[in-house]
Amino acid sequence: MLIWYTQKDFQGGIMKSFRWIVISLAFIATIINYLDRSALSYAITPLQKTFGLTDTDFGLIASAFGLGYLIMTIVGGVLVDKFGARKTWSLFGALWSISCALIGLATGFIWLFIFRMLLGFTEGPGFPALTRVTADWLPLKERARALAFGLAAVPFASVLGAPLISHLIAMFGWRIMFIILGIFGIIWAVIWYVIFRDQPEQSYFVSKSELHHIRSEQIMPVTQDKTSWHFMLFNPNLLANNYAFFAFGYLLFFAITWLPGYLEQTYHMQIKEVGWFLVGPWLTATFLILLGGIISDWLWHKTHSIRIARSHLIWICQVISAFCFIPVLLTHSLVVAIIWISLGVGFGLMPNAAFYAINADLAYDRAATSLGITDAAFASAGILAPFLTGWLANLTGNFFAPILLMIGLTLSSASVIVLFQHPDRV
Repeated sequence: MLIWYTQKDFQGGIMKSFRWIVISLAFIATIINYLDRSALSYAITPLQKTFGLTDTDFGLIASAFGLGYLIMTIVGGVLVDKFGARKTWSLFGALWSISCALIGLATGFIWLFIFRMLLGFTEGPGFPALTRVTADWLPLKERARALAFGLAAVPFASVLGAPLISHLIAMFGWRIMFIILGIFGIIWAVIWYVIFRDQPEQSYFVSKSELHHIRSEQIMPVTQDKTSWHFMLFNPNLLANNYAFFAFGYLLFFAITWLPGYLEQTYHMQIKEVGWFLVGPWLTATFLILLGGIISDWLWHKTHSIRIARSHLIWICQVISAFCFIPVLLTHSLVVAIIWISLGVGFGLMPNAAFYAINADLAYDRAATSLGITDAAFASAGILAPFLTGWLANLTGNFFAPILLMIGLTLSSASVIVLFQHPDRV
């Protein structure tokens, strides 16, 4: 009787939209993911004092994440498509959490570099898994919103992380902070493995009506044949997407790695102050990512054009973002800088879901692998942005040149999208 009642309750009541519970778990995974990868940026000052690091040294350590991530995000996409998001994401969720905790045990530059690279390696399959889950569990008309919700965790992790991590460092020290963050991921990995199933048909919690809704508009018939490696590597639409996502990644890695240091060094702020001031940029980005997903799905519903729903959203947001950073170069006011940084980061991250959705739209049957290739471009930005920012700041004594470089890359990616991305013609 209890079993019958539970099943009826799940299928007829709360669990009639279980797909959104799945996306909520993905949202939590992304929060933990980005807490772990951004935590290093809040420990710049204590790490420099403990180990005598320069800005260039710190940039190299931060870049190590991208080295590991670059290797594993493509391989991770293949693993997710082959073995499923349930096993792959659970395993690597546990491994990245252990890697994060190990950073707290580092004894010098070399170990910081190694553990940071290991963190990037183990986080590699995360976003390919998110894309696979979204492709399998959401109809196309909900896909951008679902991705936007999952990806809004990227900036929202910093909304939580800016005050949380800075206070953990102030209260317990940077070593304990990394260990505490590692525990969060272990807990999530266990929950994901227990609750999630790779296909809605395999889940006890999915009703027949929800399954019909999910499968009603699942695959967009852009390509009739199985997606090939040649298509994923050389299709002009995906190539343009990959370059634009590189520029997107450059902005994001600049922000998560160097914004705390920028405020500390430019405006002579303390770490606790930095944490609260950075809530503004990341909260703005969280809202705009969600809005971007809603707009993209609405445009798809109205036009059934991928270029209008995805491509136009990408380049318009990137142009606005680039121009928002120009006043940051010209002001000496902390308040003015925070306002324009908030808008620049927010609009820069706004089309995040569109980048992911294009992979699911054009390469549905290998969505995780295709996203892994796109994420490799993102990972290369994760190598270059922290290092080049630290090197240029060390060379010039300020952040003018690093920000100017970021503006140029963002505008160039918008141009590439306008000129070369025409996904409706595939």
